[in-house]
Amino acid sequence: MNDSARRVFFVSDGTGITAETIGHSVLTQFSGVSFITQRLSFVDNEDKAREAAERIQRIHEQTGERAIVINTVIEPDLGAIIASSGALILDVFAPFIEPLQNELGVPRQPRVGQAHGLVNMAEYEARINATNYALSHDDGVDLDYNDAEVILVGVSRSGKTPTCLYLALHFGIRAANYPLTDDDLDAAELPRKLRAHRRKLFGLTIDPERLRQVREARRPNSRYATIEQCRFEVQVAERLFRQENIPMLSTTHTSIEEIASKLMSALGIERDMF
Repeated sequence: MNDSARRVFFVSDGTGITAETIGHSVLTQFSGVSFITQRLSFVDNEDKAREAAERIQRIHEQTGERAIVINTVIEPDLGAIIASSGALILDVFAPFIEPLQNELGVPRQPRVGQAHGLVNMAEYEARINATNYALSHDDGVDLDYNDAEVILVGVSRSGKTPTCLYLALHFGIRAANYPLTDDDLDAAELPRKLRAHRRKLFGLTIDPERLRQVREARRPNSRYATIEQCRFEVQVAERLFRQENIPMLSTTHTSIEEIASKLMSALGIERDMF
């Protein structure tokens, strides 16, 4: 464990996804500080809140520095118990509640764990169907792209699969992906299977050194993972994207949320997050 790292807890009465997503976005603004993070989910009653507060307080005792808590617990009484830990509490929802109450003229009614609840069955089914689509059209498994809304193209391990799954799970977008093979790269032209779907294409690229690291972890000491091979593939892929006027984005230092947002903007896809 890094003794100099600040400890951060994402505390929620639900899954903790909201707290963690927002928390990570905020923490990345402090590049000179290292953090150790932990998610405490489903803190939805007094016993769990006290247990969370005790765990957070122990960190203060062990390290001499108070922990940081990114909090999305809705119930004020539970929030007060967590705050008794002595941590720095950053309440995600607090800045919005009072202005909304004043604007709407209606007091809030705390509903524990509703942020990720199953609200709309049609939206839920859309996400499931889109996820199934992404899985069945992953890495060129199924090349029937007629129903695809977007087709990600790139060299192996450039981030296509996680991006497809994110688009499916959060937006219900039917996303397929096509890996550029050695034959495709040698031909240096758009694969025949993709030509009819040009308007759906979006290219993902990546820094060759980062690609080498990812591939080395997957296939150590292979030609596939050499820096020469990675440089060659990235260079040819990027040239192909420019040649074919395919919008592209580097995934090297880009979060998956940002990739999805820029991709949707480039392709004119408008969809609310579920």
